[in-house]
Amino acid sequence: MRRVIFLLSALLLMSGCSLQKIALKTTSGLFSYGMDALYAEPDLGIAEIAVASNLKLLEGFHLADPKNKNLLEMLTQGYASFSLAFLEETEPERASAIYLRARDFGFQRLGMTKAFKGGIPAREEDFVKRLPLLGKSDLPALFWTAFAWAGWVNLNRDDPQAIFDLSKVKAMMNRVLELDEGFFFGGAHLFWGSINGSIPRMLGGDPEKARESFEHVIELTDGKFLIAYVYYARYYAVSTLDEALFDDLLNKVLAAPMDILPGYELMTSLAKRQAESLLAQKDDLL
Repeated sequence: MRRVIFLLSALLLMSGCSLQKIALKTTSGLFSYGMDALYAEPDLGIAEIAVASNLKLLEGFHLADPKNKNLLEMLTQGYASFSLAFLEETEPERASAIYLRARDFGFQRLGMTKAFKGGIPAREEDFVKRLPLLGKSDLPALFWTAFAWAGWVNLNRDDPQAIFDLSKVKAMMNRVLELDEGFFFGGAHLFWGSINGSIPRMLGGDPEKARESFEHVIELTDGKFLIAYVYYARYYAVSTLDEALFDDLLNKVLAAPMDILPGYELMTSLAKRQAESLLAQKDDLL
């Protein structure tokens, strides 16, 4: 009984702010399970509604506890994934804005690391020099910030700022590869495949390097991460005008079972939707 009274007294002596932070940290931990549930949702319509509402709730928690690293990582990943899954194809301008929102949350999280304690450098040279200071514990923030930034660059290729920013994104993705090449289904390799496949040779693109990157992602994920096939078709088969490969890759996606990657049915549904869309555009693409 004395122990119980002591604990209650200690709690009462704590400030309201401290109690609030304890509650927020506990709740933010529960949100990681919510993220898992969202990735496991096969219905894209349900997922879109759920993601949007949960992101605003997370933002509210972030305002109450702005230094919570987990919240910042989830906001970066959540907004970047939302833009890719639900906005990029139909609302590119809105997608661009959301990608930047995700990137800025990522910058806040990276600003808590030893590498970027003094802020995010504007000069590319200074920025790149700090990347080796990031360790494995910083990997989620590094990858999702780079992912969001890459999404914005991809949608704004006519903007000189995007060309300037791409060098920084490339450096970030290279650091991801150094830390863990398989992180989020080889996402950094998927980035390089998309870059090398979508940029003309005269501007530094390399279709064969793109093919190698996509094949490597397929190998790393045992062929279960279907987005890799979609990007392979979109950024390699199209650029090399390989109609047979284009058809084969996208039909593999459509024929795959929904449970091919348990726990990530949302990604599988997204891959199938994008495969259908690309096949419908085939005459314009090839």
